[in-house]
Amino acid sequence: MSPAAAPDKAGRPAREDGSVPRHVAIIMDGNGRWAKKRGLPRVAGHRAGAEAVRRTLRAAVKNGVEVVTLYAFSSENWRRSEEEVSDLKGLLGYYLERELESLAKEGVRLKLIGDYSAFGPDLSKRLEKAMTKLQPSNRLTLVVALNYGSRAEIAQAAQKLAVKVGEGSLDPSAIDESLVAAELQTNDLPELDLLIRTSGEVRLSNFLLWQAAYAELMFTPTLWPDFGEAEFEAAIDQYASRERRFGGR
Repeated sequence: MSPAAAPDKAGRPAREDGSVPRHVAIIMDGNGRWAKKRGLPRVAGHRAGAEAVRRTLRAAVKNGVEVVTLYAFSSENWRRSEEEVSDLKGLLGYYLERELESLAKEGVRLKLIGDYSAFGPDLSKRLEKAMTKLQPSNRLTLVVALNYGSRAEIAQAAQKLAVKVGEGSLDPSAIDESLVAAELQTNDLPELDLLIRTSGEVRLSNFLLWQAAYAELMFTPTLWPDFGEAEFEAAIDQYASRERRFGGR
Protein backbone atom coordinates (compact mmCIF):
# COMPACT_ATOMS: atom_id res chain seq x y z
CA MET A 1 0.00 0.00 0.00
CA SER A 2 1.02 3.60 -0.40
CA PRO A 3 2.44 5.28 2.70
CA ALA A 4 -0.24 6.35 5.16
CA ALA A 5 -0.93 10.01 5.77
CA ALA A 6 -0.43 11.59 9.17
CA PRO A 7 -2.94 10.13 11.67
CA ASP A 8 -5.97 12.06 12.87
CA LYS A 9 -6.84 12.72 16.52
CA ALA A 10 -8.22 9.20 16.90
CA GLY A 11 -4.98 7.68 15.64
CA ARG A 12 -6.35 6.79 12.20
CA PRO A 13 -4.64 7.68 8.93
CA ALA A 14 -5.99 10.87 7.38
CA ARG A 15 -8.40 10.33 4.50
CA GLU A 16 -8.81 13.70 2.80
CA ASP A 17 -8.66 12.07 -0.63
CA GLY A 18 -11.38 9.55 0.22
CA SER A 19 -9.11 6.64 -0.69
CA VAL A 20 -9.97 4.75 2.51
CA PRO A 21 -13.56 3.55 2.94
CA ARG A 22 -15.17 4.69 6.16
CA HIS A 23 -17.52 1.70 6.31
CA VAL A 24 -16.66 -1.81 5.08
CA ALA A 25 -19.08 -4.75 5.18
CA ILE A 26 -18.06 -8.37 4.70
CA ILE A 27 -20.01 -11.50 3.82
CA MET A 28 -17.80 -14.08 5.51
CA ASP A 29 -18.26 -17.08 3.24
CA GLY A 30 -16.36 -20.34 2.79
CA ASN A 31 -15.89 -21.74 6.31
CA GLY A 32 -17.50 -25.06 5.43
CA ARG A 33 -15.55 -25.49 2.20
CA TRP A 34 -12.31 -24.61 4.01
CA ALA A 35 -12.97 -27.38 6.54
CA LYS A 36 -14.05 -29.90 3.88
CA LYS A 37 -10.84 -29.38 1.90
CA ARG A 38 -8.92 -30.36 5.04
CA GLY A 39 -11.12 -33.27 6.04
CA LEU A 40 -12.30 -31.41 9.14
CA PRO A 41 -15.78 -30.91 10.63
CA ARG A 42 -17.61 -27.71 9.61
CA VAL A 43 -17.22 -26.27 13.11
CA ALA A 44 -13.44 -26.26 12.57
CA GLY A 45 -14.00 -23.93 9.63
CA HIS A 46 -16.11 -21.62 11.77
CA ARG A 47 -13.40 -21.55 14.43
CA ALA A 48 -10.80 -20.69 11.81
CA GLY A 49 -13.18 -18.02 10.57
CA ALA A 50 -13.18 -16.44 14.02
CA GLU A 51 -9.41 -16.06 13.71
CA ALA A 52 -9.96 -14.29 10.39
CA VAL A 53 -12.25 -11.83 12.17
CA ARG A 54 -9.42 -10.94 14.54
CA ARG A 55 -7.00 -10.35 11.66
CA THR A 56 -9.54 -8.30 9.75
CA LEU A 57 -10.33 -6.00 12.66
CA ARG A 58 -6.62 -5.43 13.23
CA ALA A 59 -6.18 -4.53 9.55
CA ALA A 60 -9.22 -2.24 9.64
CA VAL A 61 -7.82 -0.25 12.55
CA LYS A 62 -4.40 -0.07 10.91
CA ASN A 63 -5.88 1.27 7.67
CA GLY A 64 -8.20 3.84 9.22
CA VAL A 65 -11.56 2.20 8.58
CA GLU A 66 -14.21 3.47 11.00
CA VAL A 67 -16.88 0.75 10.74
CA VAL A 68 -16.72 -2.96 9.90
CA THR A 69 -20.02 -4.81 9.50
CA LEU A 70 -19.87 -8.60 9.49
CA TYR A 71 -22.60 -10.95 8.25
CA ALA A 72 -22.31 -13.51 11.03
CA PHE A 73 -25.70 -15.27 10.89
CA SER A 74 -28.43 -14.64 8.36
CA SER A 75 -32.15 -15.19 8.92
CA GLU A 76 -31.83 -18.00 6.35
CA ASN A 77 -29.07 -19.80 8.29
CA TRP A 78 -31.71 -21.45 10.50
CA ARG A 79 -32.21 -23.85 7.56
CA ARG A 80 -28.84 -25.42 8.30
CA SER A 81 -28.58 -28.56 10.41
CA GLU A 82 -29.44 -28.29 14.08
CA GLU A 83 -25.90 -29.39 14.90
CA GLU A 84 -24.31 -26.62 12.83
CA VAL A 85 -26.62 -23.94 14.23
CA SER A 86 -25.76 -25.13 17.73
CA ASP A 87 -22.05 -25.01 16.88
CA LEU A 88 -22.38 -21.47 15.53
CA LYS A 89 -24.17 -20.29 18.66
CA GLY A 90 -21.55 -21.94 20.85
CA LEU A 91 -18.75 -20.37 18.85
CA LEU A 92 -20.34 -16.94 19.19
CA GLY A 93 -20.44 -17.31 22.97
CA TYR A 94 -16.86 -18.59 23.00
CA TYR A 95 -15.67 -15.69 20.85
CA LEU A 96 -17.33 -13.17 23.17
CA GLU A 97 -15.64 -14.64 26.24
CA ARG A 98 -12.25 -14.92 24.56
CA GLU A 99 -12.16 -11.60 22.72
CA LEU A 100 -14.15 -9.20 24.91
CA GLU A 101 -11.22 -7.89 26.93
CA SER A 102 -9.04 -7.56 23.85
CA LEU A 103 -11.73 -5.65 21.96
CA ALA A 104 -12.24 -3.34 24.91
CA LYS A 105 -8.51 -2.59 25.11
CA GLU A 106 -8.44 -1.88 21.38
CA GLY A 107 -11.23 0.67 21.77
CA VAL A 108 -13.80 -1.25 19.71
CA ARG A 109 -17.49 -0.38 19.94
CA LEU A 110 -19.96 -3.24 19.38
CA LYS A 111 -23.31 -2.82 17.64
CA LEU A 112 -25.72 -5.61 16.71
CA ILE A 113 -28.24 -5.62 13.88
CA GLY A 114 -30.89 -8.27 13.31
CA ASP A 115 -33.08 -10.04 15.86
CA TYR A 116 -30.54 -11.65 18.17
CA SER A 117 -33.28 -12.51 20.70
CA ALA A 118 -33.91 -15.61 18.59
CA PHE A 119 -30.70 -17.08 20.01
CA GLY A 120 -32.33 -17.45 23.42
CA PRO A 121 -32.16 -15.53 26.72
CA ASP A 122 -28.73 -16.74 27.84
CA LEU A 123 -26.81 -15.77 24.71
CA SER A 124 -28.90 -12.60 24.32
CA LYS A 125 -27.87 -11.44 27.79
CA ARG A 126 -24.23 -12.17 27.02
CA LEU A 127 -24.49 -10.17 23.81
CA GLU A 128 -26.07 -7.24 25.64
CA LYS A 129 -23.36 -7.42 28.31
CA ALA A 130 -20.74 -7.27 25.57
CA MET A 131 -22.37 -4.21 24.01
CA THR A 132 -22.41 -2.50 27.41
CA LYS A 133 -18.75 -3.27 28.02
CA LEU A 134 -17.70 -2.16 24.56
CA GLN A 135 -18.77 1.44 24.93
CA PRO A 136 -18.84 3.95 22.05
CA SER A 137 -15.37 4.51 20.64
CA ASN A 138 -13.83 6.80 18.07
CA ARG A 139 -11.47 4.08 16.89
CA LEU A 140 -13.58 1.30 15.34
CA THR A 141 -17.22 0.24 15.40
CA LEU A 142 -17.79 -3.48 14.91
CA VAL A 143 -21.30 -4.21 13.65
CA VAL A 144 -22.36 -7.86 13.81
CA ALA A 145 -25.42 -8.97 11.83
CA LEU A 146 -27.15 -11.79 13.72
CA ASN A 147 -30.37 -13.40 12.52
CA TYR A 148 -30.39 -10.57 10.00
CA GLY A 149 -32.22 -10.28 6.69
CA SER A 150 -32.22 -7.08 4.66
CA ARG A 151 -35.69 -7.54 3.15
CA ALA A 152 -37.15 -7.96 6.64
CA GLU A 153 -35.28 -4.85 7.80
CA ILE A 154 -36.73 -2.77 4.94
CA ALA A 155 -40.22 -4.18 5.57
CA GLN A 156 -39.97 -3.25 9.25
CA ALA A 157 -38.91 0.28 8.29
CA ALA A 158 -41.99 0.52 6.06
CA GLN A 159 -44.18 -0.71 8.90
CA LYS A 160 -42.83 1.96 11.27
CA LEU A 161 -43.54 4.67 8.72
CA ALA A 162 -47.03 3.25 8.13
CA VAL A 163 -47.76 3.50 11.86
CA LYS A 164 -46.76 7.17 11.84
CA VAL A 165 -49.01 7.78 8.84
CA GLY A 166 -51.86 6.01 10.62
CA GLU A 167 -51.33 8.12 13.73
CA GLY A 168 -51.48 11.26 11.61
CA SER A 169 -47.94 12.35 12.52
CA LEU A 170 -46.58 11.77 9.02
CA ASP A 171 -47.91 12.78 5.62
CA PRO A 172 -47.42 9.92 3.12
CA SER A 173 -46.19 12.41 0.52
CA ALA A 174 -43.34 13.35 2.87
CA ILE A 175 -41.85 9.84 2.83
CA ASP A 176 -38.53 9.90 1.00
CA GLU A 177 -35.28 7.97 1.01
CA SER A 178 -33.95 9.79 4.05
CA LEU A 179 -36.99 8.86 6.14
CA VAL A 180 -36.73 5.20 5.14
CA ALA A 181 -33.00 5.18 5.91
CA ALA A 182 -33.70 6.73 9.33
CA GLU A 183 -35.81 3.69 10.24
CA LEU A 184 -33.13 1.14 9.29
CA GLN A 185 -30.94 -0.46 11.94
CA THR A 186 -27.87 1.17 10.40
CA ASN A 187 -29.23 4.72 10.72
CA ASP A 188 -26.41 5.83 13.05
CA LEU A 189 -23.60 4.54 10.80
CA PRO A 190 -21.71 6.13 7.91
CA GLU A 191 -22.87 5.22 4.41
CA LEU A 192 -21.61 1.82 3.27
CA ASP A 193 -18.57 2.34 1.03
CA LEU A 194 -17.26 -1.15 0.34
CA LEU A 195 -18.84 -4.61 0.48
CA ILE A 196 -16.61 -7.68 0.23
CA ARG A 197 -17.71 -11.27 -0.23
CA THR A 198 -15.26 -14.13 0.13
CA SER A 199 -15.21 -17.67 -1.34
CA GLY A 200 -15.98 -16.77 -4.96
CA GLU A 201 -19.75 -16.49 -4.60
CA VAL A 202 -21.14 -13.45 -6.47
CA ARG A 203 -24.37 -12.40 -4.76
CA LEU A 204 -25.51 -10.31 -1.79
CA SER A 205 -27.61 -13.00 -0.07
CA ASN A 206 -30.10 -10.57 1.47
CA PHE A 207 -27.40 -8.49 3.15
CA LEU A 208 -27.57 -4.67 3.38
CA LEU A 209 -29.56 -4.36 0.14
CA TRP A 210 -30.61 -0.75 0.75
CA GLN A 211 -27.24 0.28 2.17
CA ALA A 212 -25.28 -1.25 -0.72
CA ALA A 213 -27.04 0.84 -3.39
CA TYR A 214 -23.85 2.78 -4.23
CA ALA A 215 -21.26 0.73 -2.37
CA GLU A 216 -18.29 -0.68 -4.25
CA LEU A 217 -18.66 -4.47 -4.50
CA MET A 218 -15.70 -6.84 -4.41
CA PHE A 219 -15.76 -10.62 -4.74
CA THR A 220 -12.70 -12.68 -3.91
CA PRO A 221 -12.13 -16.44 -4.32
CA THR A 222 -10.33 -16.50 -0.96
CA LEU A 223 -12.17 -18.63 1.59
CA TRP A 224 -12.99 -16.65 4.71
CA PRO A 225 -10.65 -18.54 7.10
CA ASP A 226 -7.75 -17.64 4.77
CA PHE A 227 -8.69 -13.95 4.69
CA GLY A 228 -6.23 -11.66 6.48
CA GLU A 229 -4.42 -8.37 6.50
CA ALA A 230 -2.97 -8.77 2.99
CA GLU A 231 -6.39 -9.53 1.50
CA PHE A 232 -8.01 -6.64 3.37
CA GLU A 233 -5.35 -4.19 2.21
CA ALA A 234 -5.70 -5.47 -1.36
CA ALA A 235 -9.40 -4.66 -1.17
CA ILE A 236 -8.61 -1.17 0.16
CA ASP A 237 -6.15 -0.64 -2.70
CA GLN A 238 -8.73 -1.76 -5.25
CA TYR A 239 -11.32 0.55 -3.67
CA ALA A 240 -8.88 3.48 -3.89
CA SER A 241 -8.34 2.79 -7.61
CA ARG A 242 -12.03 3.02 -8.47
CA GLU A 243 -13.81 6.19 -9.51
CA ARG A 244 -17.04 6.53 -7.56
CA ARG A 245 -19.59 8.40 -9.68
CA PHE A 246 -22.85 7.68 -7.81
CA GLY A 247 -24.74 7.71 -11.10
CA GLY A 248 -23.65 11.25 -11.91
CA ARG A 249 -21.97 10.40 -15.22
